Amino acid sequence: MRLEIAVLGIVALFAILFIYQSTTGEHEWAGADDQSEGVIDELTDGAYEPWSSPIWEPPSGEVESLLFALQAALGSLAIG
Repeated sequence: MRLEIAVLGIVALFAILFIYQSTTGEHEWAGADDQSEGVIDELTDGAYEPWSSPIWEPPSGEVESLLFALQAALGSLAIG
């Protein structure tokens, strides 16, 4: 009984923190690539030019996220 109460308390705590974070302020969910690009631009004053460019870019951020999640799922399936 004590274990169930502890687990419910932890789940409730995470739910409260999630709701609080998602309702306060504006959040931009950017990956490390976007953040590193900003730092490189800041350090080189915009003079840096990439050596290569992608062969294909997904039509939207949602498709890019879907492909990344699919890649992660297949990788975890292969490892598991």
